[in-house]
Amino acid sequence: MRNRILFTLVGAGLAAGFVSAYVYGQQPRPQPPVHTPASNPFTRGVYANGIIESFQEHGQNTNIYPEVTGVVTQILVREGQHVKKGDIVLVLDDTVQRATAAQLAAQAKAARTTAQELRAQPRKETLAVAQAQVEQGQAALTTAQATYDKLQRSYTLDPRSVSKQALDDAANAVAQARANLDVARRQYDLTRAGAWIYDIRTQEQQAEALAKAAAASEALLGKYTLRAPRDGIIMTINTAVGSYASPQGVYNTYTQLYDPVVTMGDAGALAVRCYVDEILVPRLPDPSKMTATMFVRGTDIRVPLQFSRVQPYVTPKIELSNERTEKVDLRVLPVIFQFTPPAGIVLYPGQLVDVYLADVTAAHQPVTARPPRSTR
Repeated sequence: MRNRILFTLVGAGLAAGFVSAYVYGQQPRPQPPVHTPASNPFTRGVYANGIIESFQEHGQNTNIYPEVTGVVTQILVREGQHVKKGDIVLVLDDTVQRATAAQLAAQAKAARTTAQELRAQPRKETLAVAQAQVEQGQAALTTAQATYDKLQRSYTLDPRSVSKQALDDAANAVAQARANLDVARRQYDLTRAGAWIYDIRTQEQQAEALAKAAAASEALLGKYTLRAPRDGIIMTINTAVGSYASPQGVYNTYTQLYDPVVTMGDAGALAVRCYVDEILVPRLPDPSKMTATMFVRGTDIRVPLQFSRVQPYVTPKIELSNERTEKVDLRVLPVIFQFTPPAGIVLYPGQLVDVYLADVTAAHQPVTARPPRSTR
């Protein structure tokens, strides 16, 4: 009886082992992919990484930096907002510069007033005073001369009636009165002539210099208000009220680099900047015959691209980590394509995409089913 139970247990274990081996040996059917991986649609397509950006005839996005330093006091736009050229984007603290501009403007105004005063000379009241001084000098000379004549006649009749000292004093008084009259007349002529032309010119030049200084200060004051340099859309605002901004931009505590205060893009068509590996550059077709297809990562969306231009300068691909001090051996040639987003599809600048470039004559040729070789 005991042996029968043992044999029964052994048989049950063997059966369970065979069943387990069969069950666990079955391969589960793979789940279908969420999207079809990007594949080369051309016979001889060249793969490249691409970054979506706003399309512009020249350059990339518009990075706005302040020309002066200061603390941000107002931000008058928001990310995604459409703006017109000249719209105020943000304002920096201009308290000190505003006072300086007002001071220089007041100095320039005072200098212009002084120049006008010199031009308006002689003033009739001043000329009247000079005329009165001449008359006073004439009267003093007449009195002194009369006194001297009386003493002289008395001395002629009787030398003992007038001392020699008194006669000499009277003669000196006449000479002094005559000199004072001459000074008064010359002062009258000087007053009537008005300001010296060289004094006027000097004052006018000083007024002009101060006016230019005031204009420069006023222009510098305008730099504290950042305005949109063109029509477009606000893509990023990298600062906040109370933050410090300088011509270098604003400090990013995450990347430990300086970013532009505001980044603007075009509100219309988008572009793709493709980075072609330098070893694939010789395989690129002629720019006049170049076409491309863009694959949006994570989707089955493919978008035809229209060739725009080649940036004819091979550079290190610092976009890998945005570290300019990074030693990167990979060098790439930027090729820019333009496209219009398909209806119902939302794409954003800065989005990474896969791009295949080829000769336009190969766009409709059959493709050999072969997975692309990534050059990233």
